[in-house]
Amino acid sequence: MRILITRPEPDASWQAEVLTARGHQTVVAPLLVIEFASGVPLQLDGAQALIATSRNGLRALAAHADREAAGKLPLFAVGESTARQAQELGFTDVTIGLGTGAELAALIAEELKPEGGPLVHLAGETHAFDLKGALEERAFAVRQPVLYRAVPSDALPVEVRRQLKAGEIEGVILMSPRTARIFAALARAQGAVTQANRPVCYCLSKAVAEEAAAHGFATRVAARPREEDVLALVGSAASSS
Repeated sequence: MRILITRPEPDASWQAEVLTARGHQTVVAPLLVIEFASGVPLQLDGAQALIATSRNGLRALAAHADREAAGKLPLFAVGESTARQAQELGFTDVTIGLGTGAELAALIAEELKPEGGPLVHLAGETHAFDLKGALEERAFAVRQPVLYRAVPSDALPVEVRRQLKAGEIEGVILMSPRTARIFAALARAQGAVTQANRPVCYCLSKAVAEEAAAHGFATRVAARPREEDVLALVGSAASSS
C-alpha cells in the first residue's frame, strides 16, 4: 500500500521508516512545520508538575535554559510516545495518560490537588483540546507558555499532487483535526483528488476522522489514540485488501 505521511518532521521520517520496514511504500509531505520559540520563560515558580501533550513541547524544552529545573518536577504525558520523549530527556517521574487531552485532564485531577500549586503545560500556539480550561474547571491553576508553533504548508508537493490525481496514493495518515483540514483544503484547491480517486484517511481519533469525513473522505479510526495504533490500522487495512 502507498501511504501519504503528513505529520511534521522528524516524526514523519520515523513513520516512513516503520511503514517501509513493514512492506509499504511511503510518500512524505509534512503539512505543518514546527517553529520553536526562544526566550519564553517556563514560569516554574511554585509549580507542582509539568504537562506534555506533544513531543514538540518536550523538544522545545530540550534546548531551554530552564530544562534542568523543569526536569526535577513530575511530568504528566498525554500518551506513551510523549512519555518516552520525556524519559529520553531525563524525566524520571512520568505519569502516562491514555492518549487524549480529556483523559489526561481527568487523570491529573485524580492524582493531584489544586492546592499543591500551579501546573505548567508545555504548549504550542494552537490546541486540539482546551486542556487549560478543563483543568481550571477542576480548580487547578494552569500556566501555558507557548514554546512552539506549527505553521501550515501552503501547497502539496508537485509529485504528491500527481500521485493523488493518478490514484496511486491509497491512504493518508492524519494525526490531528487541523492536519485533516489542511490536507482537505489543499487537495481541493489544487484539484488533487476527485470523487473517484480519494484515498482512505487513517486517523488518530474520532475527532480527526470527523474532520476528514466532512470533506468527503472515507476514514478509518485507530483502536486507541496512539501513533502505534494508527500504523497498525494501516497494516490491518493492507492485509485485508
